[in-house]
Amino acid sequence: MGSIEQVIHKMDAIVEQCTRKNLRAGYFAVLYRLVTIRIKEEIDAGNFDDNERMEKLDTIFAQRFFDAFDAYYNDSGKPITQSWTRAFEAAETNRYIIMQHLLLGINAHINLDLGIAAAQTMEGENLELIHKDYNRINAILASLVDDVTSNMSRISLFFGPLIRIAGSADEMLVNFSIVVARDGAWEFAHKYQTAENKTLAIQKRDSKIADLAKRLTKTGPFLSIIVKVIRWGEFRPLQSNLERLSDVVYQNEFSSN
Repeated sequence: MGSIEQVIHKMDAIVEQCTRKNLRAGYFAVLYRLVTIRIKEEIDAGNFDDNERMEKLDTIFAQRFFDAFDAYYNDSGKPITQSWTRAFEAAETNRYIIMQHLLLGINAHINLDLGIAAAQTMEGENLELIHKDYNRINAILASLVDDVTSNMSRISLFFGPLIRIAGSADEMLVNFSIVVARDGAWEFAHKYQTAENKTLAIQKRDSKIADLAKRLTKTGPFLSIIVKVIRWGEFRPLQSNLERLSDVVYQNEFSSN
């Protein structure tokens, strides 16, 4: 990928494939596509400290998702991390709700891929030079996820009231924090950049993030009941849910810009 336009074109193809083949991985793909469009708008407006470098980061970052998706769904033969394998395996079943699929994708992409992409973008340079822009990218993601969470009732009939009931439960589903993921990814970026054995560094980090994915799907008894009821309210065909998810993000985020 040489440009953010090419990234968006590839995103379009993935969303189309997920829609056509009824792949639940499309939930994250739809969100990520819209995140990328927002980042492009910020780059075009010159809102980053170094817009050219942020485009480089975005393309490196996106390529990790593309490689994982193509390895799992298109038999590309490329290696795939445990973190993405867990997310895609979960997408093969109907046991999980839309928000879980979104968080599994965010978990793999932010907690593992983002730190690697940041370090590779700044190879041979001071990583701190992109810290502010790095936080701006994460703020865009957090804003879009907040929009989805606040308006999930348009897609998932029972999500709003029931997830508030679960709010007091000590469960990863309701406690997952993009801020914590962002900060952990930044810490890992520093470790990865200075690691003598980068392959080993990725493997160790991947193992931890894959374990976190387990906690996103293996909910306790209380939340398991709530998740089951929420899932009943997500009865529409997947294609319809993907369209509704896209509309929720677009109408709330892009109409305000």
